[in-house]
Amino acid sequence: MIFSKKRIGLEVWVENLQAKGRLSFSLDELMKSYKNTSATALKQSLDRLSKKKKVVSVFKGYYVIVPPQYANKGIAPTTLFIDGLMKFLQRNYYVGLLNAAALHGSSHQQPQEFFVVTEYPVLRKTLKKGLVINYVNTKQMPSEKLLEKRKTETGYINISSPLLTALDLISYEKKIGGLNRAATVINELMENIKPKAITNDWIEYAFATSLQRLGFILDEILDRKDLADKIYSQCKKKEIKFYKIALKASTPKNNKAVNEKWQIIINTEIEID
Repeated sequence: MIFSKKRIGLEVWVENLQAKGRLSFSLDELMKSYKNTSATALKQSLDRLSKKKKVVSVFKGYYVIVPPQYANKGIAPTTLFIDGLMKFLQRNYYVGLLNAAALHGSSHQQPQEFFVVTEYPVLRKTLKKGLVINYVNTKQMPSEKLLEKRKTETGYINISSPLLTALDLISYEKKIGGLNRAATVINELMENIKPKAITNDWIEYAFATSLQRLGFILDEILDRKDLADKIYSQCKKKEIKFYKIALKASTPKNNKAVNEKWQIIINTEIEID
């Protein structure tokens, strides 16, 4: 009977946390609230709440509360807990690629995975209740000037700016389905990208190969010569050298036409959906 009261008490604790606008918590945080209860007993209580579909563990020692409106899915949307999870993991991060594009208005994109760009060491993909969080690891995180804060029901999340999103779509095109999809999504982002966004911070963060491919696509495929010319001029000012690279890295590049401006070997055709 005593254990039953503790279990009910924990459910109330979770409900109170939700009432404060929180949808996630760590086991350490819970243990601080129940100092006289063992970790084993708390985990058993959490297991019971999990079976009742009240909470779900998304990482060892970290739990997400499942509000009634998400009970059928068994988990809340990633945007409602990703900031708390990354703080728990003590990782700098930002929501990127197709998810950032969707948040910037690319409404045709319905990504099956949730992409989070973060630093090393590598995090394994999170698979929970049909939810997939794909962690894209980078050696160097971008300046905060290239990120935006987006308000959610539970606080704020970091997302890539439209221009950084476009760059990442090129850099990580294999993760989203290839260059055709990358170019299609970038085309949908165009109204949100202005030449003034092409700053030194952005140029210095980017790989030269990504600048070449993005510049070529903007120039020759999407007819955004204002953006392409700004990128090109900034690269020249920074004395960034272009070397001949294939537009699509995984296909043969011999005996193909070359775009001299961007030093791009045109070894594939890009089609916009």
